[in-house]
Amino acid sequence: MPHTLSDFYAGCRSRAVILALEEDRYTGDITTLATIRQGQKGRAVIKAKAEGVLAGASVAEEVFKACDPGLTIDFFSNDGDHVKRGDIVLEVSGGIASLLMAERTVLNFMQRMSGIATRTNAYVRKISHTRTAILDTRKTVPGLRYFDKEAVRIGGGKNHRFGLFDMILIKDNHIDASGGVGNAVREAIAYRKNNGLDVQIETEVRSLEELAEALPCGPDIVLLDNLSVEMLQQAVAFARSEAPTVKLEASGNVGLHNVAAIAETGVDYISIGELTHSVTALDLSMTIAFV
Repeated sequence: MPHTLSDFYAGCRSRAVILALEEDRYTGDITTLATIRQGQKGRAVIKAKAEGVLAGASVAEEVFKACDPGLTIDFFSNDGDHVKRGDIVLEVSGGIASLLMAERTVLNFMQRMSGIATRTNAYVRKISHTRTAILDTRKTVPGLRYFDKEAVRIGGGKNHRFGLFDMILIKDNHIDASGGVGNAVREAIAYRKNNGLDVQIETEVRSLEELAEALPCGPDIVLLDNLSVEMLQQAVAFARSEAPTVKLEASGNVGLHNVAAIAETGVDYISIGELTHSVTALDLSMTIAFV
């Protein structure tokens, strides 16, 4: 087991990079072995072919170095930069065989992460006039959650819980199995105390009635799930009067067309699964000059 949470996250990242390379090369890049002279050198250029927010530059460096520590990388754009079509992102020089082995894995990471960052940033800009934060969810590609969530941060969003271990999040099935939202929250608070956990407790509510039941029990955050804008306005007003310190999160049926209206209700957070489960990759290309 990792000694710290940061060790755990670093392990998730490094294992995913190695696995991505291993699934691609297995016994070796036989096309390169068949066509490229041993020791042949070159320079690769990665360019943006569309406008967006760049993410994954640091991951690209890790992939290149995992293939060949002798590769030399020069960055012209960094994570979080807005790039436009034709912008050079980076250049990398060294052995052609290493560049070709890294190419697809590098682009896969960067295109997906940049797509997530670009979409997140579009939401962030829509609500920039409010104090509401955009959150991600756990609707990520298995094994790639670290990168998906890093891309959300790069795009200006914030991360919700990473996994099942770092927050008590009471959802509809927990509520129904516990006999109601009040019971579920009280049981969660007792469990946290009895086990000495330093985690927040969040509960979903599906109606104003469930909100009224949950608030006196003392959750840290209430998730207002699939409520209309009008109902969110009522829920925020009620929660601010009854439990001023509780944080409020809205979720469900959120799009660029209505995110500003949702933020303007006064919720603290808006969580959006689309950021990571319906990614449109940012188009990037890699070309190699042979020397």
